[in-house]
Amino acid sequence: MPVPVPRQRVDSGRAATATVAEAAGTTDLSLTLLVIEDDPAGAFTVPELVDASGTRVRIRTARNLTEAERLLTDDVHCVLVDLALPAPRQDEATDRLAALRHVLRLAPRHAVLALATSSEPELAAEAVRAGAQDHLFREELDGPLLSRAIRYAVERKRADSAQVKLAESRLRAQENARLERGLLPTPLLEGSDLRFAARYRPGRSRALLGGDFYDTVRTPDGTVHAMIGDVCGHGPDEAALGVELRIAWRALTFAGLCGDELLSTLQRVLEHERENDEIFATLCTVDIAPDGRRAGLCLAGHPSPLIARRGRAARLLPYEDGGPALGLLPRARWPRRQVELGGSWSLMMYTDGLIEGRSEGPGSPRLGQDGMVAMINEQLSSGLTGEALLDAAVTRVRDLNGGELTDDVAVLLLARDARVAG
Repeated sequence: MPVPVPRQRVDSGRAATATVAEAAGTTDLSLTLLVIEDDPAGAFTVPELVDASGTRVRIRTARNLTEAERLLTDDVHCVLVDLALPAPRQDEATDRLAALRHVLRLAPRHAVLALATSSEPELAAEAVRAGAQDHLFREELDGPLLSRAIRYAVERKRADSAQVKLAESRLRAQENARLERGLLPTPLLEGSDLRFAARYRPGRSRALLGGDFYDTVRTPDGTVHAMIGDVCGHGPDEAALGVELRIAWRALTFAGLCGDELLSTLQRVLEHERENDEIFATLCTVDIAPDGRRAGLCLAGHPSPLIARRGRAARLLPYEDGGPALGLLPRARWPRRQVELGGSWSLMMYTDGLIEGRSEGPGSPRLGQDGMVAMINEQLSSGLTGEALLDAAVTRVRDLNGGELTDDVAVLLLARDARVAG
């Protein structure tokens, strides 16, 4: 059955047509409507809608779904589907919306309008529930109504698509956050009298994980092993490599490796997993004897830990005997240096994000290790310890920098109180 659109009612729809073109983002101020209608004569009668600026609605007609699939190109903005079309498959013959569902699968990015008769309002409403942006009644169809329907359908499809993308983005963000939280370390210190605290701030916006990594475990012999490292860069690839190195370190530590043997093996892991030869990682490892009074220290291009003992100012542990960062020299060696800790102490390990911020705001010199030691001593003199000390240190470094730090920051603190440990 032809669908007449009286010419005398076209003018009132021209402004709506222009709006449709703008909404669809066209450059030639025109829209294309694909009509799929159950009309043997193929006589969908719609005059060309043209306003003073040249905006027009161009009509394509398809007599069946097969022809519609051929005509459904990227320049089509809206599809008008006759609900009287036969089902595309025999097993769908009882589904009166089978043709519409086929078009919705065929054109997931296009606005879709359903064409019904006024005697079937429930079917028209069901078509909208099935996914059409709107419905039109054949007996009421005219130029202005068609223009408005296209306009609303295109805008509604755009809004629906934006909402879907937003929901997908939120789901991905939630999944990434759960994944990143799962990849952060859980210290294994059961049976140890050492206190543990850590703070982690990735440099990437809205991320939980960066290129910095750390871990702490206690092996069956009572030795507490701690590690902190930094993969150059702070993007997702660096974060993934940092996780791989951390997991490898934990496995190798439980396997009994230590010092140069452990770091040499980690270097092979890095060389195998990195994307290019320019990627390297710094690392600091400490293995604390079961009595808590001494430790072995290995540095691979990493800043030396800071130690604070009761009644004495905090200072850096020796760092003259360190080796190069992992991944720089193929046959490098990393000597293990024995250090005395004493009875009561706090050992702070950190990445360079803590010391490379500015000391007095933008443009000032970097804080550096000396500035960090002085800042930590100020915090200690005010009585801060443990978690409170790390919170205050990270906050103070950010304040001195004059804003958020752009690099990843990881800090961990191990402490022993001889009066409690006995």
